[in-house]
Amino acid sequence: MAENQRFLALDVFRGMTVCFMIIVNSPGDWSIAYAPLMHARWHGFTPTDLVFPSFLFAVGNAMAFVMYKYEALGDTVFWQKTLKRFLIIFLLGYLLYWFPFYDFEAGAFKPISTTRILGVLQRIALCYLIASVVLHYSSKKVAVAFSVIILLGYWLLLYVNGDPNDPYSLAGYWGNALDFYVLGEKHLYHGEGVPFDPEGILSTLPSVVNVIFGYIAGDYIRKKGNSYETIAKLLMTGAVLILLALTWNMVFPINKKIWTSSFVLLTVGLDLLILPTLMFIIEIEKRQKWTYFFVVFGRNPLFIYLLSELLLITLYLIPVGDASLQRWFYRDIFSSIASPNHASFLFALFFMLTCWAVGYILDRKKIYIRV
Repeated sequence: MAENQRFLALDVFRGMTVCFMIIVNSPGDWSIAYAPLMHARWHGFTPTDLVFPSFLFAVGNAMAFVMYKYEALGDTVFWQKTLKRFLIIFLLGYLLYWFPFYDFEAGAFKPISTTRILGVLQRIALCYLIASVVLHYSSKKVAVAFSVIILLGYWLLLYVNGDPNDPYSLAGYWGNALDFYVLGEKHLYHGEGVPFDPEGILSTLPSVVNVIFGYIAGDYIRKKGNSYETIAKLLMTGAVLILLALTWNMVFPINKKIWTSSFVLLTVGLDLLILPTLMFIIEIEKRQKWTYFFVVFGRNPLFIYLLSELLLITLYLIPVGDASLQRWFYRDIFSSIASPNHASFLFALFFMLTCWAVGYILDRKKIYIRV
C-alpha cells in the first residue's frame, strides 16, 4: 500500500494540462494559430483536443485521494462537500460567461436571458457531481460497468435519434434538439456559426467517464505506489483503449465537439500513456528539477484557469487606440518582432507566463485556493 506516498507526477500532469489549456485558449490571432493548437474542425483529433478531457481525468485523479476518506465520515459529510464544490464551480462558470456583467455601451446590465448556461467549468462541475455519486455508492467494478453502459448508450441514442443520413454531423446531432428544448437557443454557444453547445447536456454524459477512469487510475496509483508494475499496467491499459478507440472510430467517429465514445477511449488511453511516462521520469528516474514550473499550475489549477479566462476577457475589453489591449500587444509588440503566426504563439506564451507568475507568487506565499 502507498496511502501516504506523495505523487509528484500527478501534480505535474495536472499542471501541464492547465499550462497547455491556457496556451491554446489565448492565441494572438485565432485565424493564424498553429494547427496543433487548434481543435479539429469536426471529426478528427489534434493535440489541443486532449486538453479538456485530460483536465477531467486529472479531476478524477484528485478525487481518488479524497473520496475514500468520506466513507468513514458518512453520507451527510459526503453530500455537503460534494454539493458545495459542484455549486461553486458551476456558478463560477456561469458568472464567467456573464462577465463583465455590465454593458457600458448600452448603459445597462447584460441580460441573463442571453447568457450561456453550460460551458467548461459547468461541465467539470457536472462530471464531478455525477462521478462522485457513482463512485461513492458503488464499487469500481460497478463504476466501470456504468461507464460502458454510458458509452454504448450514447452511441445508440445518437444513431437512433439523429439524422438518418448522418447522425454525427453538426446538423444531424440529436443533442442539439435536447439543448434547444431544455436550455433555449439564446443560452447556447454560437461560435460554430449556428446555435450549438460543445458542452451540451447530452455530451456531458460520456465526459463523466473521463473522470471515472481518472479516479480508477488515481486509486490504483494510490494503493500500488510508484513501481514498474504500476507503470506497465497503466501503459498496457492505455494501449488497449487506444486500439479500441481507433477501431470504434470506423463506425462512431472520434469527435471532441460532441464528445463521442471513441473520443473518450482515445483520450483516456493517451492519458494512461502520458501519466505513467511522467511517473517513470519523475518518480523512478528521479529527474525532478524541471517539474516545479508545472507544479505551480498544479497547486492552484482551478484558480489559475479562472484567472486566465477573466484576464483574457479584460484584455479584449480595454480599448487602446483603434483596437483592444489584447490586439495592441499582439499587433504592435509581438508582430513587430516575428511573423504573424509566430507572433500569435508568442502572445499565447507571454499570456501563459503571466498567469504562471501569479501562481508562483501564490505558491511562494503558500496560498492554495481550494473549492
